[in-house]
Amino acid sequence: MNFNVILESGKERPIMRRHPWVYSTAIKRVEGKPKPGVTVQVLSQDGKWLARGAFSPESKIRVRVWSWDPNEAIDHAFFKRKIQQAIKYRQKWIRNTNAIRLIAGEADGIPGLIVDQYDQTIVCQFLSAGVEYWRDAIVNALHEQTRCALLVERSDAAVRSREGLPEKTEILFGERPSEGVEVHENGVLYQVDVMNGHKTGFYIDQRDNRQLVAEMAKERRVLNMFCYTGGFSLAALKGGAKSVMSVDSSGDALKIARQQMVLNKFSAERTSWLDADAFTTLSNLRNAKEKFDLIVLDPPKFAPSAQHLDRAIKAYKEINRAALQLLSPGGLLFTFSCSGAVSLERFEQMLVNSVSEALAHMQDSQANFRIMRRLAAGLDHPVLASFAEGEYLKGLLVERVE
Repeated sequence: MNFNVILESGKERPIMRRHPWVYSTAIKRVEGKPKPGVTVQVLSQDGKWLARGAFSPESKIRVRVWSWDPNEAIDHAFFKRKIQQAIKYRQKWIRNTNAIRLIAGEADGIPGLIVDQYDQTIVCQFLSAGVEYWRDAIVNALHEQTRCALLVERSDAAVRSREGLPEKTEILFGERPSEGVEVHENGVLYQVDVMNGHKTGFYIDQRDNRQLVAEMAKERRVLNMFCYTGGFSLAALKGGAKSVMSVDSSGDALKIARQQMVLNKFSAERTSWLDADAFTTLSNLRNAKEKFDLIVLDPPKFAPSAQHLDRAIKAYKEINRAALQLLSPGGLLFTFSCSGAVSLERFEQMLVNSVSEALAHMQDSQANFRIMRRLAAGLDHPVLASFAEGEYLKGLLVERVE
């Protein structure tokens, strides 16, 4: 049985431009009573066929598009084909690591599906009604095409509640690991807690930026705020940093960070690990007139939605203003936002305002700051040109100049 979603007049333009979401406010009526995840046809007000997608009755994103091809069926073969294409893309472009974002949702034609590979372990997140509906087909295709030893579901993200889905974590294939999964990235070893770590256990999206830190850290005094399990800290140590201070409010994360330092045989004398609030620590360091040659600000998601945007910008400005004042002449600031609701333009404007306020407090007529480059996720995190919302990670590399 075909279920049709009829759009309001004029609301067909985003779909025709290959935007993969249909919001509830764009829908005039639904013909039939499709269940969550069922495939529906999207039609314009005058009956023109536009796309085929997954229906989600409880979400503001009412339909996520599978295909704009009227002749393409949404079946088991569809998901095998999409997964195969995604894997081939990564095999072509990703080097020097066995920690890879294998499937990136909309960018790989499977909205709501995130899949990460850690060596022989696959971790997946089913974040929409559509991929939940096709869960068995997706799991079978992943296992068949990766030949993984362990397949874990980490659908414990709060975003599932917006789809009317419960959070869950379970092993889909293989045996529960007794310890972290060891992966390598540009010569650094990491232990990934796939069962309990943030997201799927590791922030793969920062791979290229960690490598850039390694390349620029030699003989520098480094401060890594919101360090989590020490990804940027280990990269800086690999790059020959003089010292690295790492700050996070999670004692468990810091414990893993220390273990990874030992795993890589880095000198403990060059490191300090502080279990503390990042905002308070930045303020204390500034009051103590401490200086660093390289600072990393990689905070958690301050703006989970547009409603939190103003509060998030205020928080970003507070930590960036303090970090800028902590930079020594010639010092570098790597500053990031992983909030999809914060555009690159808003993030850059926040930095401009932070620079202005920092300079006012520094009372140094010779000091100034310049943006050296814009930072983003790696090649295994592509973004659809028609779907700007897919670009969540943005960053800036800033230098203090005299």
